Amino acid sequence: MGAPVRQLPPADTADVGGCAQGAGAVLAGIIALMMWSDGNGFGAAAMAALAAVLAVKFFQRRRAHDAALAQLRAAQSTEIARYHAMNPREFEHAIAFLCQRDGCQHVKVVGGAGDLGADVLALAPDGRRIVIQCKRYGPTTKVGSPDLQRFGGTCYSVHGAHVAAVVTTSVFTRPAAQYGAHQGIRLLDGTALASWATRTGPAPWM
Repeated sequence: MGAPVRQLPPADTADVGGCAQGAGAVLAGIIALMMWSDGNGFGAAAMAALAAVLAVKFFQRRRAHDAALAQLRAAQSTEIARYHAMNPREFEHAIAFLCQRDGCQHVKVVGGAGDLGADVLALAPDGRRIVIQCKRYGPTTKVGSPDLQRFGGTCYSVHGAHVAAVVTTSVFTRPAAQYGAHQGIRLLDGTALASWATRTGPAPWM
């Protein structure tokens, strides 16, 4: 089996428990005001205390969520910067390392003259043949449809891929993404690569 993917907080929403605590604090506060207006001072005090406890727990949970999210983003930014600092050959070896780390067998770096589009070959943990093309591009250079078409012409017919993937430090153009989806080629841009590298996102064969 491949390496497990860590479950971390979503990027732009608090977790369900935190939302429930926040809603509970608001509700308890409203009930406390209603009790106070009805002359039930003891009940109002009790509900106010409950509202305060729930509010504290909500903000504590929110802070923990934000801290975990910031840590995740920092780790992913570090990974992207590290890959950008590599030359194309080093990048191919880095992708091969990730494959091996996550349970692939017979991992080979085959990129170079005459590679016919394949840079890394491997067998997934379940035995499927993986063919990966690596694109170590700068942040302003996008992987275009011609890149995908050249790879699509060989990944299945020549290399016998069960899983074909293109991994880049940059992003894909819309036509490239559409071609990849049509041909069943899995595309990992810089963000997806960083998630894979930090074990917070799936490997190409998952």
